[in-house]
Amino acid sequence: MRSAPYRGKVAELLEKAVKGDLTLYVSSPVLGETLYIASRIYETAGEEDPNGRALEYIYWLKERVKVVGVDEDLAIRAGELKKRLGIALTDCFVIAAAEAVKAIPLFRRIEREMEPVLSELRRCNATFLEEI
Repeated sequence: MRSAPYRGKVAELLEKAVKGDLTLYVSSPVLGETLYIASRIYETAGEEDPNGRALEYIYWLKERVKVVGVDEDLAIRAGELKKRLGIALTDCFVIAAAEAVKAIPLFRRIEREMEPVLSELRRCNATFLEEI
């Protein structure tokens, strides 16, 4: 993971959050997806306890971000975004959660499925690590 693209940018954001210069948010569905992905990565890397390591990562992350839980309004907003944009539901939760806390939805990069609706994503203030 040390060679992961955007690692430096993410590390900088997390450092700013720890210092209190920036508040980072993550929606609970994205936290769940992160757990799943981390577990798969640790499993592929041959870790003895990939699920345990993934949970350690999640707890580490939760010390640096605020988790935005899903209530009915957030779920409905994410569903409406899914219908309109046709992107991944977890990406819709990113946007809906950002709107709820008046933050900027941040994505790693522009995914292929996002390209046709990029102008709408920009109207939602979506920002991409690849562009900063």
